[in-house]
Amino acid sequence: MTSYQAGPPRSFRRRTATVAAVAVGALLAVTPSSYGSTAGASAASAPSTATQAGALAAPDIPLANVKAHLTQFQSIATANGGNRAHGRTGYKASVDYVKAKLDAAGFTTTVQQFTSSGATGYNLIADWPGGDTSQVLMAGAHLDSVSSGAGINDNGSGSAGVLETALAVSRAQLQPTKHLRFAWWGAEELGMVGSKYYVNSLTSTDRSRITGYLNLDMIASPNPGYFVYDDDATLEKVFKDWYAGIGVPTEIETEGDGRSDHAPFKSAGIPVGGLFTGASSVKTSAQATKWGGTAGQAFDRCYHSSCDSTTNINDTALDRNTDALANAVWTLGTQAPPAPGTTFENTTDVAIPDGGAAVTSTIAVTGRTGNAPSTLKVGVDIKHTWRGDLVVDLLAPDGTAYRLKSSSGSDSADNVIATYTVNASTETADGSWRLRVQDVASQDTGYIDSWKLTF
Repeated sequence: MTSYQAGPPRSFRRRTATVAAVAVGALLAVTPSSYGSTAGASAASAPSTATQAGALAAPDIPLANVKAHLTQFQSIATANGGNRAHGRTGYKASVDYVKAKLDAAGFTTTVQQFTSSGATGYNLIADWPGGDTSQVLMAGAHLDSVSSGAGINDNGSGSAGVLETALAVSRAQLQPTKHLRFAWWGAEELGMVGSKYYVNSLTSTDRSRITGYLNLDMIASPNPGYFVYDDDATLEKVFKDWYAGIGVPTEIETEGDGRSDHAPFKSAGIPVGGLFTGASSVKTSAQATKWGGTAGQAFDRCYHSSCDSTTNINDTALDRNTDALANAVWTLGTQAPPAPGTTFENTTDVAIPDGGAAVTSTIAVTGRTGNAPSTLKVGVDIKHTWRGDLVVDLLAPDGTAYRLKSSSGSDSADNVIATYTVNASTETADGSWRLRVQDVASQDTGYIDSWKLTF
């Protein structure tokens, strides 16, 4: 990070109490956006409404169809020693069942082999024809169980939800703007082996094409909570908004953080999101009041046990989470790509410490293909009582800094309200862009009012 030095000495100036009060009042009047930000913290913003336009409404996913897949997984386990674990015949039979459904529905399927613990493992990848292959939206779940049981909640539930969502894409003959890819992972119970193998096998170019990965793991726990991954603000918001729309509160998922197949994607810099209904953690009284169920009892008392069968499923949670996934696939996968001149804006205020550390404000750019333009417009509105104190940079998603404004001891005017043009043609357009501002001298205050990027 570039270090900044304070500018040359300047004459002492104080604003009147009236002006200071106006500035402070503006800061105190801020209402954080749905992406969540307090003064001085990074704040992601939603794309402009233009990037939301054109998304198609998702169909209701029939619960009976999802449960039929669970019945098949149970039958497979029963016929193969009681489980569907890595290296066992029940797992390969599960892969064959899912693959047959997808092949008949018109997907292009690939079975990827790997070796773990001396046994062959399998990932199943299914691509739906069409969509922009430089913008890939993925949804996935691990298909294996532990060796002690059939694994119907863990993770037949997620596997069935992803499968039926994929089949709904086929029934609708969906023509997405993004390329849709679905995946079922092997050997998750041994440490996300299959998903790690898949991510590690991708070229850097292929990784950069994945705009998001949605993970479903244990989505029908019998004493359910409704947990949403908070790893990426845009993906989190899609799920939280859907649940808010049906009047069901959610909480941030923490129990399985880093313990499921989203973790390798996140480590590779790919945006991730997902849903979860709880494992061995105990439901609190507050959560029981919020969601129903039994306080003082695990979300899933059969977690990693022989009783994780078709009787270990909450139908309501299974139905809701599958519909939530379908909504995310339709919303994110069918958005109209933004036209040239599309603007992304963050209007959340961020206080700038007087003579202190730099602060940033974030804009999440989604839905754009390829690199940013050579004439990227950066509109800045910073309220400040001595703009000469300010150093302003644009930070690209990979961290590259573009200087917009340097400090100057002789620039005594108020505010920085300007539009800068940046040659960002070497930068990938999609990603988190940040405006970084630092006040390098004392005695004057201000805040980032808003800023925007125009492509």
